[in-house]
Amino acid sequence: MNAARPCSIRPAEEPDISGIVEVERSAGRRFRDLGLDAIADSDPPSDPVLLGRIEAGAAWVAVAEPARVLGYATASIVDSQAHLEQVSVLEDAGRRGIGRGLIETVHDWARQQGLAAITLTTFATVPWNGPYYRSLGYQELSEDAQGPALRALRRAEREAGLDVVPRVAMRRALAPR
Repeated sequence: MNAARPCSIRPAEEPDISGIVEVERSAGRRFRDLGLDAIADSDPPSDPVLLGRIEAGAAWVAVAEPARVLGYATASIVDSQAHLEQVSVLEDAGRRGIGRGLIETVHDWARQQGLAAITLTTFATVPWNGPYYRSLGYQELSEDAQGPALRALRRAEREAGLDVVPRVAMRRALAPR
């Protein structure tokens, strides 16, 4: 992370919700460069959804002083595996390791839950999605290799119109620390 702009990662709190929404809107704008306006214009998670993740201890923020949210991540458990629901970073804070730090925080949470793997769904070819996750050790899962809840999640994404470009489910085994 940039030494001139230090940040820390901590569990998200209710007052962080407005910053999380700002991050999601900012991160979404990058999709316009790929002609994916529908994705760029999609709504961020609702306040009740975010509050639920916060209350479950499954939401984290990267913050810089004075308390500016630079990025966030949320997770859940799907098919007895951790599931990285979302990781987003402000457009002007990208390429500083913030996203990677948030992902590692989710990996640590998953290990603390006693989970041996983590899944996610993402755009297969968007550079900061599929290729990025592959570089972190995630591998694509065929539909047959997906559990029933992950298949249902993918079905819901298709029905919501997210498959404007190919989407995939991915998985990474988590080595104990």
